[in-house]
Amino acid sequence: MTGSIAPRILLGVSGGIAAYKTAELVRRLRAEGAEVRVVMTRTAAAFIGPMTLQAVSGHPVRTELFDSEAEAGMDHIALARWADLVVIAPATADLIARLANGLADDLLTTLVLATEAPLALAPAMNHRMWAHPATCDNIRTLIARGVRLIGPDVGEQACGENGPGRMSEPVDIVRALLPRCDRPLQGVRVMLTAGPTREPVDPVRYVGNRSSGRMGFALAGALQRKGARVCLVAGPTALEPPAVAELVRVETALQMERVVMSRVAETDLFVAAAAVSDYRPEAPVGQKIKKGAPELVIRLVRNPDILSQVAAADGGPFVVGFAAETDRVEDYAREKLQRKGLDMIAANRVGGARGGFEDDENALLVLWPDGQASLPMMPKAQLAEQLSDLILERYTARGEL
Repeated sequence: MTGSIAPRILLGVSGGIAAYKTAELVRRLRAEGAEVRVVMTRTAAAFIGPMTLQAVSGHPVRTELFDSEAEAGMDHIALARWADLVVIAPATADLIARLANGLADDLLTTLVLATEAPLALAPAMNHRMWAHPATCDNIRTLIARGVRLIGPDVGEQACGENGPGRMSEPVDIVRALLPRCDRPLQGVRVMLTAGPTREPVDPVRYVGNRSSGRMGFALAGALQRKGARVCLVAGPTALEPPAVAELVRVETALQMERVVMSRVAETDLFVAAAAVSDYRPEAPVGQKIKKGAPELVIRLVRNPDILSQVAAADGGPFVVGFAAETDRVEDYAREKLQRKGLDMIAANRVGGARGGFEDDENALLVLWPDGQASLPMMPKAQLAEQLSDLILERYTARGEL
Protein backbone atom coordinates (compact mmCIF):
# COMPACT_ATOMS: atom_id res chain seq x y z
CA MET A 1 0.00 0.00 0.00
CA THR A 2 1.22 3.51 -0.69
CA GLY A 3 1.86 5.99 2.08
CA SER A 4 -1.03 8.23 1.03
CA ILE A 5 -3.12 9.85 3.74
CA ALA A 6 -6.26 8.26 2.34
CA PRO A 7 -5.46 4.67 1.28
CA ARG A 8 -7.45 3.59 -1.77
CA ILE A 9 -9.05 0.21 -1.18
CA LEU A 10 -10.86 -1.78 -3.83
CA LEU A 11 -13.31 -4.09 -2.06
CA GLY A 12 -14.48 -7.15 -3.93
CA VAL A 13 -17.65 -8.89 -2.72
CA SER A 14 -18.42 -12.43 -3.81
CA GLY A 15 -21.64 -14.40 -3.38
CA GLY A 16 -21.87 -15.73 0.16
CA ILE A 17 -24.17 -15.07 3.09
CA ALA A 18 -21.34 -13.21 4.86
CA ALA A 19 -21.76 -10.45 2.26
CA TYR A 20 -24.17 -8.81 4.70
CA LYS A 21 -21.12 -7.80 6.76
CA THR A 22 -19.60 -5.74 3.96
CA ALA A 23 -21.66 -2.61 4.62
CA GLU A 24 -20.16 -2.48 8.11
CA LEU A 25 -16.71 -3.20 6.67
CA VAL A 26 -16.98 -0.27 4.25
CA ARG A 27 -18.21 2.00 7.04
CA ARG A 28 -15.27 1.12 9.26
CA LEU A 29 -12.71 1.46 6.47
CA ARG A 30 -14.02 4.94 5.66
CA ALA A 31 -14.01 5.85 9.35
CA GLU A 32 -10.27 5.09 9.32
CA GLY A 33 -9.77 7.50 6.41
CA ALA A 34 -9.73 5.03 3.51
CA GLU A 35 -11.37 5.72 0.17
CA VAL A 36 -13.34 2.64 -0.85
CA ARG A 37 -14.72 1.50 -4.18
CA VAL A 38 -16.76 -1.70 -4.41
CA VAL A 39 -16.95 -4.38 -7.07
CA MET A 40 -19.51 -7.17 -6.70
CA THR A 41 -20.00 -10.48 -8.45
CA ARG A 42 -23.46 -11.18 -9.85
CA THR A 43 -24.24 -13.66 -7.09
CA ALA A 44 -23.16 -11.22 -4.36
CA ALA A 45 -26.10 -9.00 -5.31
CA ALA A 46 -28.42 -11.79 -4.14
CA PHE A 47 -27.16 -11.26 -0.58
CA ILE A 48 -26.71 -7.48 -0.37
CA GLY A 49 -27.93 -4.76 -2.71
CA PRO A 50 -25.47 -2.62 -4.70
CA MET A 51 -27.37 0.50 -3.62
CA THR A 52 -26.54 -0.24 0.02
CA LEU A 53 -22.83 -0.43 -0.69
CA GLN A 54 -23.01 2.62 -2.95
CA ALA A 55 -24.59 4.58 -0.09
CA VAL A 56 -21.93 3.62 2.47
CA SER A 57 -18.95 3.92 0.08
CA GLY A 58 -20.01 7.14 -1.64
CA HIS A 59 -19.17 5.69 -5.08
CA PRO A 60 -21.10 3.72 -7.71
CA VAL A 61 -20.77 -0.03 -7.32
CA ARG A 62 -19.44 -1.99 -10.29
CA THR A 63 -20.94 -5.38 -11.11
CA GLU A 64 -20.37 -6.00 -14.83
CA LEU A 65 -17.21 -6.25 -16.91
CA PHE A 66 -18.93 -4.90 -20.02
CA ASP A 67 -20.75 -1.79 -18.83
CA SER A 68 -20.36 1.10 -21.26
CA GLU A 69 -21.69 3.70 -18.82
CA ALA A 70 -19.33 2.60 -16.04
CA GLU A 71 -16.36 2.30 -18.39
CA ALA A 72 -16.91 5.90 -19.49
CA GLY A 73 -16.43 7.02 -15.88
CA MET A 74 -13.52 4.81 -14.79
CA ASP A 75 -12.69 1.83 -16.97
CA HIS A 76 -11.74 -1.40 -15.29
CA ILE A 77 -8.04 -1.03 -16.09
CA ALA A 78 -8.00 2.42 -14.53
CA LEU A 79 -9.82 0.98 -11.51
CA ALA A 80 -7.17 -1.73 -11.20
CA ARG A 81 -4.44 0.91 -11.28
CA TRP A 82 -6.32 3.17 -8.85
CA ALA A 83 -6.21 0.71 -5.95
CA ASP A 84 -3.50 0.71 -3.29
CA LEU A 85 -4.94 -2.53 -1.98
CA VAL A 86 -7.49 -5.08 -3.16
CA VAL A 87 -9.43 -7.01 -0.53
CA ILE A 88 -12.14 -9.58 -1.25
CA ALA A 89 -14.64 -10.16 1.55
CA PRO A 90 -16.26 -12.58 1.57
CA ALA A 91 -14.03 -14.76 -0.59
CA THR A 92 -16.04 -17.89 -1.38
CA ALA A 93 -14.63 -21.30 -2.26
CA ASP A 94 -15.68 -20.76 -5.88
CA LEU A 95 -13.95 -17.40 -6.15
CA ILE A 96 -10.80 -18.74 -4.50
CA ALA A 97 -10.73 -21.58 -7.03
CA ARG A 98 -11.11 -19.17 -9.95
CA LEU A 99 -8.36 -16.90 -8.62
CA ALA A 100 -6.01 -19.86 -8.10
CA ASN A 101 -6.54 -20.86 -11.73
CA GLY A 102 -6.05 -17.35 -13.09
CA LEU A 103 -9.53 -17.01 -14.55
CA ALA A 104 -10.82 -13.63 -15.67
CA ASP A 105 -14.45 -14.44 -16.41
CA ASP A 106 -16.04 -11.47 -14.60
CA LEU A 107 -15.11 -7.96 -13.51
CA LEU A 108 -13.67 -8.92 -10.12
CA THR A 109 -11.36 -11.69 -11.31
CA THR A 110 -10.28 -9.51 -14.25
CA LEU A 111 -9.34 -6.71 -11.87
CA VAL A 112 -7.29 -9.10 -9.75
CA LEU A 113 -5.25 -10.08 -12.81
CA ALA A 114 -4.94 -6.48 -13.99
CA THR A 115 -3.82 -4.87 -10.72
CA GLU A 116 -0.37 -4.65 -9.22
CA ALA A 117 -1.81 -3.84 -5.79
CA PRO A 118 -1.49 -6.35 -2.93
CA LEU A 119 -4.39 -8.76 -2.64
CA ALA A 120 -6.01 -9.87 0.64
CA LEU A 121 -8.79 -12.43 1.01
CA ALA A 122 -11.27 -12.90 3.86
CA PRO A 123 -12.55 -16.44 3.22
CA ALA A 124 -16.11 -17.44 4.12
CA MET A 125 -17.59 -20.90 3.58
CA ASN A 126 -18.85 -24.05 5.27
CA HIS A 127 -16.14 -25.69 7.38
CA ARG A 128 -16.15 -28.83 5.22
CA MET A 129 -15.59 -26.73 2.09
CA TRP A 130 -12.72 -24.95 3.85
CA ALA A 131 -11.13 -28.29 4.78
CA HIS A 132 -11.61 -29.89 1.32
CA PRO A 133 -8.29 -30.83 -0.35
CA ALA A 134 -9.18 -28.77 -3.43
CA THR A 135 -9.68 -25.63 -1.36
CA CYS A 136 -6.50 -26.34 0.61
CA ASP A 137 -4.53 -26.67 -2.65
CA ASN A 138 -6.02 -23.43 -3.99
CA ILE A 139 -5.15 -21.57 -0.78
CA ARG A 140 -1.57 -22.83 -0.87
CA THR A 141 -1.29 -21.68 -4.48
CA LEU A 142 -2.52 -18.20 -3.69
CA ILE A 143 -0.33 -17.83 -0.60
CA ALA A 144 2.69 -18.86 -2.69
CA ARG A 145 1.83 -15.95 -5.02
CA GLY A 146 1.85 -13.51 -2.12
CA VAL A 147 -1.88 -13.34 -1.45
CA ARG A 148 -2.68 -12.56 2.18
CA LEU A 149 -5.42 -14.35 4.16
CA ILE A 150 -7.46 -12.68 6.89
CA GLY A 151 -9.21 -15.45 8.79
CA PRO A 152 -11.36 -17.40 8.55
CA ASP A 153 -12.71 -17.47 12.10
CA VAL A 154 -14.03 -20.51 13.95
CA GLY A 155 -17.64 -20.49 15.15
CA GLU A 156 -21.29 -20.89 14.31
CA GLN A 157 -22.07 -20.81 10.60
CA ALA A 158 -25.17 -19.91 8.60
CA CYS A 159 -25.83 -23.61 7.98
CA GLY A 160 -26.13 -24.16 11.72
CA GLU A 161 -22.84 -26.05 12.02
CA ASN A 162 -19.67 -24.97 13.84
CA GLY A 163 -16.08 -24.89 12.67
CA PRO A 164 -13.52 -22.86 10.73
CA GLY A 165 -14.94 -20.90 7.81
CA ARG A 166 -16.71 -17.85 9.28
CA MET A 167 -15.65 -14.61 7.68
CA SER A 168 -13.66 -12.49 10.13
CA GLU A 169 -15.59 -9.64 11.70
CA PRO A 170 -15.26 -6.25 9.94
CA VAL A 171 -13.38 -4.68 12.85
CA ASP A 172 -10.74 -7.44 12.67
CA ILE A 173 -10.41 -7.11 8.89
CA VAL A 174 -9.89 -3.35 9.23
CA ARG A 175 -7.22 -3.82 11.87
CA ALA A 176 -5.46 -6.37 9.67
CA LEU A 177 -5.59 -4.08 6.61
CA LEU A 178 -4.76 -0.84 8.42
CA PRO A 179 -2.42 -1.71 11.29
CA ARG A 180 -2.14 1.97 12.15
CA CYS A 181 -5.64 1.67 13.67
CA ASP A 182 -5.15 2.29 17.38
CA ARG A 183 -6.54 0.33 20.30
CA PRO A 184 -8.41 3.07 22.15
CA LEU A 185 -9.02 1.06 25.32
CA GLN A 186 -5.40 -0.07 25.63
CA GLY A 187 -4.65 -0.71 29.28
CA VAL A 188 -8.24 -0.27 30.48
CA ARG A 189 -9.24 -3.00 32.94
CA VAL A 190 -12.72 -4.28 32.07
CA MET A 191 -14.77 -6.77 34.04
CA LEU A 192 -17.84 -8.10 32.23
CA THR A 193 -20.45 -10.54 33.49
CA ALA A 194 -22.35 -12.67 30.98
CA GLY A 195 -24.83 -15.52 30.72
CA PRO A 196 -27.41 -16.77 33.23
CA THR A 197 -27.01 -17.99 36.79
CA ARG A 198 -28.40 -21.27 38.07
CA GLU A 199 -29.75 -21.43 41.61
CA PRO A 200 -29.90 -25.05 42.82
CA VAL A 201 -33.11 -26.59 44.14
CA ASP A 202 -31.52 -30.03 44.51
CA PRO A 203 -28.65 -31.81 42.69
CA VAL A 204 -30.66 -32.08 39.44
CA ARG A 205 -32.95 -29.02 39.42
CA TYR A 206 -32.34 -25.31 39.46
CA VAL A 207 -34.02 -21.92 39.13
CA GLY A 208 -32.67 -20.07 36.10
CA ASN A 209 -33.52 -18.04 33.02
CA ARG A 210 -33.26 -18.19 29.24
CA SER A 211 -30.13 -16.10 28.75
CA SER A 212 -27.68 -17.72 26.31
CA GLY A 213 -24.75 -15.38 27.00
CA ARG A 214 -24.38 -14.50 23.29
CA MET A 215 -24.58 -10.73 23.77
CA GLY A 216 -22.21 -10.66 26.73
CA PHE A 217 -19.66 -12.91 25.04
CA ALA A 218 -19.77 -10.84 21.84
CA LEU A 219 -19.35 -7.60 23.82
CA ALA A 220 -16.42 -9.03 25.79
CA GLY A 221 -14.67 -9.86 22.52
CA ALA A 222 -15.41 -6.41 21.08
CA LEU A 223 -13.93 -4.62 24.11
CA GLN A 224 -10.88 -6.90 24.12
CA ARG A 225 -10.26 -6.07 20.45
CA LYS A 226 -10.34 -2.37 21.36
CA GLY A 227 -7.33 -3.00 23.56
CA ALA A 228 -9.01 -3.53 26.94
CA ARG A 229 -7.86 -6.22 29.35
CA VAL A 230 -11.15 -8.06 29.79
CA CYS A 231 -11.99 -10.35 32.69
CA LEU A 232 -15.10 -12.28 31.65
CA VAL A 233 -17.14 -13.67 34.53
CA ALA A 234 -19.42 -16.19 32.83
CA GLY A 235 -22.42 -18.08 34.07
CA PRO A 236 -23.24 -21.55 32.69
CA THR A 237 -23.48 -21.45 28.90
CA ALA A 238 -22.63 -23.78 26.02
CA LEU A 239 -20.98 -21.01 24.00
CA GLU A 240 -17.33 -21.02 23.01
CA PRO A 241 -15.80 -18.13 25.01
CA PRO A 242 -14.17 -15.22 23.18
CA ALA A 243 -10.45 -14.58 23.34
CA VAL A 244 -10.16 -12.44 26.50
CA ALA A 245 -7.42 -11.84 29.04
CA GLU A 246 -9.14 -13.87 31.77
CA LEU A 247 -12.17 -16.16 31.98
CA VAL A 248 -13.80 -17.00 35.32
CA ARG A 249 -16.62 -19.56 35.34
CA VAL A 250 -19.37 -19.34 37.98
CA GLU A 251 -22.79 -20.90 38.39
CA THR A 252 -24.79 -19.07 41.07
CA ALA A 253 -25.45 -15.41 41.82
CA LEU A 254 -23.57 -15.69 45.13
CA GLN A 255 -20.52 -17.06 43.32
CA MET A 256 -20.72 -14.25 40.78
CA GLU A 257 -21.01 -11.68 43.57
CA ARG A 258 -17.89 -13.01 45.32
CA VAL A 259 -15.81 -12.90 42.14
CA VAL A 260 -17.00 -9.44 41.09
CA MET A 261 -16.65 -7.76 44.47
CA SER A 262 -13.20 -9.26 45.03
CA ARG A 263 -11.99 -7.59 41.83
CA VAL A 264 -13.98 -4.37 41.62
CA ALA A 265 -11.19 -2.26 43.15
CA GLU A 266 -8.96 -3.31 40.24
CA THR A 267 -11.57 -2.54 37.57
CA ASP A 268 -11.84 0.61 35.44
CA LEU A 269 -14.98 -0.35 33.51
CA PHE A 270 -17.67 -2.78 34.63
CA VAL A 271 -20.31 -4.19 32.27
CA ALA A 272 -23.15 -6.20 33.81
CA ALA A 273 -24.45 -8.16 30.83
CA ALA A 274 -25.29 -11.27 32.88
CA ALA A 275 -28.93 -12.18 33.54
CA VAL A 276 -28.52 -12.78 37.28
CA SER A 277 -31.40 -14.65 38.94
CA ASP A 278 -33.28 -12.27 41.23
CA TYR A 279 -34.19 -15.09 43.64
CA ARG A 280 -32.72 -18.38 44.82
CA PRO A 281 -34.15 -21.29 46.81
CA GLU A 282 -33.71 -20.57 50.51
CA ALA A 283 -32.77 -24.13 51.43
CA PRO A 284 -31.54 -26.30 48.52
CA VAL A 285 -31.43 -29.96 49.47
CA GLY A 286 -28.58 -32.39 49.02
CA GLN A 287 -30.57 -35.25 47.52
CA LYS A 288 -32.92 -35.37 44.57
CA ILE A 289 -36.48 -34.43 45.52
CA LYS A 290 -38.58 -37.45 44.60
CA LYS A 291 -41.87 -37.00 42.81
CA GLY A 292 -44.72 -37.87 45.14
CA ALA A 293 -46.66 -35.05 46.73
CA PRO A 294 -49.24 -33.33 44.47
CA GLU A 295 -47.66 -29.96 45.30
CA LEU A 296 -44.12 -28.77 45.96
CA VAL A 297 -43.51 -25.44 47.67
CA ILE A 298 -40.06 -23.88 47.34
CA ARG A 299 -39.36 -20.76 49.36
CA LEU A 300 -37.27 -18.22 47.43
CA VAL A 301 -35.11 -15.44 48.85
CA ARG A 302 -33.61 -12.40 47.14
CA ASN A 303 -30.18 -12.65 45.58
CA PRO A 304 -27.70 -9.82 46.11
CA ASP A 305 -27.85 -6.89 43.67
CA ILE A 306 -24.34 -7.07 42.20
CA LEU A 307 -24.83 -4.11 39.88
CA SER A 308 -25.93 -1.77 42.69
CA GLN A 309 -22.98 -2.82 44.84
CA VAL A 310 -20.49 -2.06 42.10
CA ALA A 311 -22.12 1.29 41.28
CA ALA A 312 -22.03 2.28 44.97
CA ALA A 313 -18.36 1.39 45.51
CA ASP A 314 -16.16 4.31 46.56
CA GLY A 315 -13.98 5.33 43.63
CA GLY A 316 -15.63 2.58 41.63
CA PRO A 317 -15.49 1.90 37.91
CA PHE A 318 -17.52 3.28 35.02
CA VAL A 319 -20.64 1.10 35.19
CA VAL A 320 -22.76 -0.18 32.31
CA GLY A 321 -25.93 -2.10 33.14
CA PHE A 322 -28.40 -4.09 31.07
CA ALA A 323 -32.18 -4.26 31.29
CA ALA A 324 -34.41 -6.90 29.70
CA GLU A 325 -38.05 -5.83 29.73
CA THR A 326 -41.31 -7.10 28.24
CA ASP A 327 -43.00 -3.68 28.19
CA ARG A 328 -42.33 0.02 28.88
CA VAL A 329 -38.69 -0.62 28.03
CA GLU A 330 -37.50 2.99 28.13
CA ASP A 331 -39.40 3.89 31.32
CA TYR A 332 -38.10 0.94 33.30
CA ALA A 333 -34.55 1.27 31.95
CA ARG A 334 -34.39 5.01 32.73
CA GLU A 335 -35.65 4.36 36.25
CA LYS A 336 -33.01 1.64 36.75
CA LEU A 337 -30.28 3.93 35.42
CA GLN A 338 -31.17 6.63 37.94
CA ARG A 339 -31.98 4.41 40.93
CA LYS A 340 -28.73 2.48 40.74
CA GLY A 341 -26.54 5.42 39.75
CA LEU A 342 -25.27 3.84 36.53
CA ASP A 343 -23.24 5.57 33.85
CA MET A 344 -25.03 3.74 31.01
CA ILE A 345 -27.70 1.13 30.52
CA ALA A 346 -28.50 -1.02 27.47
CA ALA A 347 -32.15 -2.07 27.35
CA ASN A 348 -33.94 -4.53 25.13
CA ARG A 349 -37.41 -6.01 24.80
CA VAL A 350 -37.74 -9.73 25.47
CA GLY A 351 -40.61 -12.08 24.77
CA GLY A 352 -41.29 -10.78 21.26
CA ALA A 353 -41.06 -12.47 17.87
CA ARG A 354 -37.48 -11.29 17.29
CA GLY A 355 -34.50 -10.53 19.48
CA GLY A 356 -33.93 -11.07 23.18
CA PHE A 357 -32.81 -14.27 24.91
CA GLU A 358 -31.63 -17.27 22.87
CA ASP A 359 -31.80 -15.31 19.61
CA ASP A 360 -28.93 -14.58 17.23
CA GLU A 361 -30.01 -10.96 16.83
CA ASN A 362 -31.22 -8.14 19.01
CA ALA A 363 -31.94 -4.41 19.20
CA LEU A 364 -30.94 -2.08 22.04
CA LEU A 365 -31.98 1.24 23.49
CA VAL A 366 -28.89 2.68 25.17
CA LEU A 367 -29.41 5.37 27.81
CA TRP A 368 -27.07 7.60 29.83
CA PRO A 369 -27.91 10.51 32.14
CA ASP A 370 -28.06 13.17 29.43
CA GLY A 371 -28.71 11.21 26.24
CA GLN A 372 -29.62 8.03 24.44
CA ALA A 373 -29.09 6.07 21.22
CA SER A 374 -31.12 3.38 19.46
CA LEU A 375 -29.37 0.41 17.86
CA PRO A 376 -31.76 -1.39 15.46
CA MET A 377 -32.28 -5.13 15.09
CA MET A 378 -29.06 -6.77 13.85
CA PRO A 379 -26.88 -9.83 14.55
CA LYS A 380 -25.54 -9.75 18.10
CA ALA A 381 -21.90 -9.78 16.96
CA GLN A 382 -22.48 -6.60 14.98
CA LEU A 383 -24.60 -5.12 17.75
CA ALA A 384 -21.79 -5.72 20.24
CA GLU A 385 -19.36 -3.78 18.06
CA GLN A 386 -21.71 -0.81 17.90
CA LEU A 387 -22.42 -0.95 21.63
CA SER A 388 -18.69 -1.09 22.37
CA ASP A 389 -18.28 2.06 20.25
CA LEU A 390 -20.91 3.82 22.38
CA ILE A 391 -19.29 2.64 25.63
CA LEU A 392 -15.94 3.95 24.41
CA GLU A 393 -17.52 7.28 23.47
CA ARG A 394 -19.17 7.76 26.87
CA TYR A 395 -16.15 6.45 28.80
CA THR A 396 -13.97 8.97 26.97
CA ALA A 397 -16.49 11.79 27.47
CA ARG A 398 -16.35 11.26 31.25
CA GLY A 399 -12.62 11.93 31.10
CA GLU A 400 -11.52 8.38 31.81
CA LEU A 401 -9.08 8.30 28.86
